[in-house]
Amino acid sequence: MLPYFKTLLDLTTTFPDEATCITHLEAILWPNGPVSPFDATGKVYKCAGHRYKCKNTGKYFNVKVGTVFEDTKIPLVKWFMALYIFSSHKKGISSYQLARDIGVTQKSAWFLLHRLRYAFQHPAAPLTGEVELDETYVGGKEGNKHKSKKTPGTQGRSIAKKAPVFGMLQRDGHVVAQVVPDVTAETLLPIIEEAIEAGSTLNTDEYQVYRKVAEVYVHRIVRHSAKQYVDGQAHTNGLEGFWSHFKRMIDGIYHHVSLEHLQAYVNEFSRRWNTRRMQTGERFNLILSNITGRLTYAVLIAHA
Repeated sequence: MLPYFKTLLDLTTTFPDEATCITHLEAILWPNGPVSPFDATGKVYKCAGHRYKCKNTGKYFNVKVGTVFEDTKIPLVKWFMALYIFSSHKKGISSYQLARDIGVTQKSAWFLLHRLRYAFQHPAAPLTGEVELDETYVGGKEGNKHKSKKTPGTQGRSIAKKAPVFGMLQRDGHVVAQVVPDVTAETLLPIIEEAIEAGSTLNTDEYQVYRKVAEVYVHRIVRHSAKQYVDGQAHTNGLEGFWSHFKRMIDGIYHHVSLEHLQAYVNEFSRRWNTRRMQTGERFNLILSNITGRLTYAVLIAHA
């Protein structure tokens, strides 16, 4: 049975050293015993110090190989503290603050947080029932700029200076959000059809692109341009609330995010939202179960 913890004090008491962290990680990733990352079908021999040997390849490994923890010089005790703080804070934590909290450099904290965001990625089950659709835009506000520096024609759904993010929220369920190159029908309709089961009821504003979903879905519209925000069961208030909290995270905690990493921040907040009803320890273990796969620093800073 996995250990229970609710507070940061519980966490440090439960995982006081590297050995207890590794034991917990093994229980999460290897519930049926050690599995070689080099040959999943091969027999595994147990060695000293939580190390193992793959019979078929002759290679040694531990539970961190093939995960975001591979080759890390930061102790797992600090990783566990970082994951606890990062996953339990409703709007995340900046790399500067985390660096001070766990005693690492800001550069290390930044890389560590991005690897945790990598673990926050999760496959979304198909949405069904009542689903709200809406898009938001991330970027500088033209109204805050000096008149001489404003870009003309950037109102409404313009993407000249902003990045569009498209969202779908199942009422009383999960949200799926994706950074998109534009908000045309050619871009949005395939995303909708892949994520939402046919026959579901979609709630949108009057944006004309959404009118095309009526061929596959029940479609309800609220006319935001006429100051109509609720019409019976037709509204997008749930998704509007999600966007509001997401932007508070960006503005209040991170202050600025680059376009190349924006999807990682969208994934971070989506996962936090989708696990909002979980207990702290339950969410912590769920993220640990998804840490397989590597994200190297070279890949992270490579510009597309």
